[in-house]
Amino acid sequence: MPRALISGVTGQDGSYLAELLLEKGYEVWGMVRRSSTESYERIEHLRDRLRFVQADLLDQPSLVGALAAAQPEEVYNLAAQSFVPTSWTQPVLTAEYTAVGVTRMLEAIRQVDPAIRFYQASSSEMFGRVRETPQHELTPFHPRSPYGVAKAYGHYITVNYRESYGLFACSGILFNHESPRRGLEFVTRKVSNGVARIKLGLADELVLGNLDARRDWGFAGDYVDAMWRMLQQDEPEDYVVATGETNSVERLVDVAFAHAGLDRDAHVRTDPSLIRPAEVDLLIGDASRARERLGWSTSVDFEGLVKMMVDADIARMSGVASPAARAG
Repeated sequence: MPRALISGVTGQDGSYLAELLLEKGYEVWGMVRRSSTESYERIEHLRDRLRFVQADLLDQPSLVGALAAAQPEEVYNLAAQSFVPTSWTQPVLTAEYTAVGVTRMLEAIRQVDPAIRFYQASSSEMFGRVRETPQHELTPFHPRSPYGVAKAYGHYITVNYRESYGLFACSGILFNHESPRRGLEFVTRKVSNGVARIKLGLADELVLGNLDARRDWGFAGDYVDAMWRMLQQDEPEDYVVATGETNSVERLVDVAFAHAGLDRDAHVRTDPSLIRPAEVDLLIGDASRARERLGWSTSVDFEGLVKMMVDADIARMSGVASPAARAG
């Protein structure tokens, strides 16, 4: 039975990845912090099938202990301070977790078992002020937030350990990926949750920032499949994972409200204070390498994703135990 350790197992991606690995017959270990506020909601339906170990990306000895306890063949580093707006208010903490934390994990792997295969969650936010469109693995980075800067460090330190120490270490440069399990602070979930509240008479308006911002949005369940495929290759490489299509926040709003049978103009208000200090440019990914070398493809398109999220939030608020909503 193959064995994997997932940091960030309680998050959106961690929960979908844990499901995927369990389906493939893995023994799955989840790395969690010792915290009175740790939420297991997204993995509650998996909890009795997972094994847990306590560790923190700020504390390298705890990572060494976690690796020694789990003895994994694969490590998926999904833990980070992952909300872009928070990175402006907590830039140093973001750097400690999202940047230096990657180094601590790589050093722990080098110390405990250099044969471990390592996946690093990189981000399209590294491209920031884009140099070319669409973006691929060789597109230069120009991050526009402390989060993007931290992710760029994590990406390059992974490359460095691969080239310096021969580790099987690779990064997935994942463009935005969403699901009913996305945190309420992210715009896609803010929209789907807001639409559900309005539909059920629990709210009258939805307040948003920049409706013109455009992103390449895909389904998180598809993207974790790409993560797994990267660690099954003969040689480690970095891969862009994206749909190759871009949509605006305004279109996200239009699809969500139309699906719920609501008039968006009667309920949506914009607030300039919600706009980022520095917005990224047009993010759209070229996932040709992932399609050709990994055999990866998407199963959910943009409209299907938005409708899935709206349906799940309506079901959740209505007390209906739909599969999509149960871990939302």
